[in-house]
Amino acid sequence: MKLAGFTLPSPVVLAPMAGVTDRPFRILCRQLGAGLAASEMLTSDTRLWHSEKSRRRMDHEGEPEPRVVQIAGSEPARMAEAAAMNAALGAQVIDINLGCPAKKVCNRAAGSALMREPELVRSILESVVAAAGVPVTLKMRTGWDRSHRNAVDIARMAEDLGVVGLAVHGRTREDMYQGNAEYDTIAEVVRAVSVPVFANGDVTDGDRARLVLVHTGAAGIMIGRGACGRPWLFAEINAALGLAGSPAIPDRGRVRDIILEHLDALHTFHGPSQGVRIARKHLTWYARQLGLGDRLPKALSSTEDGAEQVALARDLFAPPGECQERAA
Repeated sequence: MKLAGFTLPSPVVLAPMAGVTDRPFRILCRQLGAGLAASEMLTSDTRLWHSEKSRRRMDHEGEPEPRVVQIAGSEPARMAEAAAMNAALGAQVIDINLGCPAKKVCNRAAGSALMREPELVRSILESVVAAAGVPVTLKMRTGWDRSHRNAVDIARMAEDLGVVGLAVHGRTREDMYQGNAEYDTIAEVVRAVSVPVFANGDVTDGDRARLVLVHTGAAGIMIGRGACGRPWLFAEINAALGLAGSPAIPDRGRVRDIILEHLDALHTFHGPSQGVRIARKHLTWYARQLGLGDRLPKALSSTEDGAEQVALARDLFAPPGECQERAA
């Protein structure tokens, strides 16, 4: 599919998730079939960019195009400055966050809290589109609460102001991540605009992806939590959609290799100490997805040693045949 002048290899893309979609995870998901992978949310307050965490979020070395950076904030001038600076650092698409439901974000009138203030959204969009120098996209929810679903109005405004793509999570901010995502509002957004729309929320397999695409008419699917511990989900969905040239769905041996490659990338990118700590949550997600949550060694969640973490993971995620050979 086409987005902002780029041809994406798949219409199934990775959602930006704070604390998850760092460079190693983005590259991994792209290798496994994601058509695009957005960065973690980056504050628009450039005064905070001196931290190591912020610097890593702006590191795109080795990433395939298009490189997408998501920014969050509530002040048009700062959002514009952040967009322009990220573009200068290599971002090829700027994504604006109107979807994050976290209290620490909404309490600053950012993220999904902005959906209560459409005129402020207008000012932000105008400023960012004018300053970015690269295409601008927008991720949002269906509204602030179920009585105020205004995604269609925001979408029309965004298109009029030059936004080139939209992602809509099928929940309001009030819903957080509770209940089931609804796709009727996403379908209304699709009918209201001509730019590509990605449907987001509760897509965890190929069958659901097909149903959501048919129901909404969306151009693509955005995967968030479903990819945690299951980055090969993109390959599964691509195969279900019949996409030519999609990567093969990995067998258990390849899954173990993927996990070990991910660990190595985390240790290298974040450093031996921080990399081990960040890897713990990913290992927990992998274990749950593979039905191994009850076998997770305590040491895997407590070790500070990268080599030990890799050795424990190699044993835990060994293919069943290999485990049987060892037992014999």
